[in-house]
Amino acid sequence: MSENQQQIAPQFAVQRVYMKDMSFESPRTPEMFQKQWQPESQMELSTRNRNLGEDHFEVELALTITVKNTEETAFVVEVHQAGIFFIKDFSENDLSATLGAFCPNILFPYAREAIDSLVTRGGFPPLMLSPINFDAMYQQARQQQTQQQAAKAEPTLN
Repeated sequence: MSENQQQIAPQFAVQRVYMKDMSFESPRTPEMFQKQWQPESQMELSTRNRNLGEDHFEVELALTITVKNTEETAFVVEVHQAGIFFIKDFSENDLSATLGAFCPNILFPYAREAIDSLVTRGGFPPLMLSPINFDAMYQQARQQQTQQQAAKAEPTLN
């Protein structure tokens, strides 16, 4: 079999995982520690990626969690966990899925640990975030994008 006939195997490697940004704010301490603890949390999550050239990509996972106790903000924690990934010879669809779901799945445990560490250092119980299904989130985002493109393509009647 000649070199041209050999199928090129896709390559993937984690080059580096790092913290890009993090913050913790607890505006109502120490008064918050004197109240009965009945927390309600809200999480905002986003991912983004960029091509660094030469088959290297940065993927960033951003998590912001706001925890309220009796309608008052107990704390806000924000973490931007990032990584550099070597991704070569992937199809366009596989590259998109890797950047949109597979890489965030790799980054999430690091972000979860950083969040728990910040929260406990702030004097609060750890959050113990549940796993996130990035594959399902990616598929849902793709479906929404397809629906939006289809809606734009439909002719309008006047």
